[in-house]
Amino acid sequence: MMMDDLTLIQRIVVWVLPVIFAITVHEVAHGWVAKKYGDKTASQLGRLTLNPIKHVDILGTIIIPGLLLISSAGFIFGWAKPVPVDPRYFKNPRRDMAIVALAGPVSNLLMAFAWTLLVKIGVELKMEGISLPFILMGMAGIQINLVLALINLIPIPPLDGSRIVTGFLPNRLAWQYNKLERYGFFILVALLWSGGLSYVLGYPMNLMFGFFASLAGM
Repeated sequence: MMMDDLTLIQRIVVWVLPVIFAITVHEVAHGWVAKKYGDKTASQLGRLTLNPIKHVDILGTIIIPGLLLISSAGFIFGWAKPVPVDPRYFKNPRRDMAIVALAGPVSNLLMAFAWTLLVKIGVELKMEGISLPFILMGMAGIQINLVLALINLIPIPPLDGSRIVTGFLPNRLAWQYNKLERYGFFILVALLWSGGLSYVLGYPMNLMFGFFASLAGM
């Protein structure tokens, strides 16, 4: 059975945990690394928790993933409420902010490996009623985490990729570059609905998904 063969309820069951964990852990990773570099803002606000209720953004965590799931768009992504980070606490604000930004996509790649293990267990078990749910949920986990990692590495403010790029730019150029943040959401929406996002991410996504699927024995 493939994803396309599932009923809507089955797709929701398969995708809900991978989506929640992918989005939640991504944000916690930002806050955790920020704390390591001296910024305890997220910790003090109770955001360094895997409790998804603390991170839910109605639009990004529920509506957008839900609509993509219902429409069988072929991929799912979303976002949580951004964990607050105050670079004034950093010793080297731009460098440390770039590292904090990188933590999100890195956490998604690590989670992709974890979901790969679940798929591998499902493949090896060969137990009716257990193997297939493991495989389907694991493949969903790999996909959502790869999508989040790749999308967030796109250098469009305020995505993580823009924070990483900012760390390497001269001050004046970085300031001009980050002024694009007010248009970032609209640029992403335009890329999504025009198919440009699939064009940009299609090849690396297929390459990486194939790699993880092969690790899982698929």
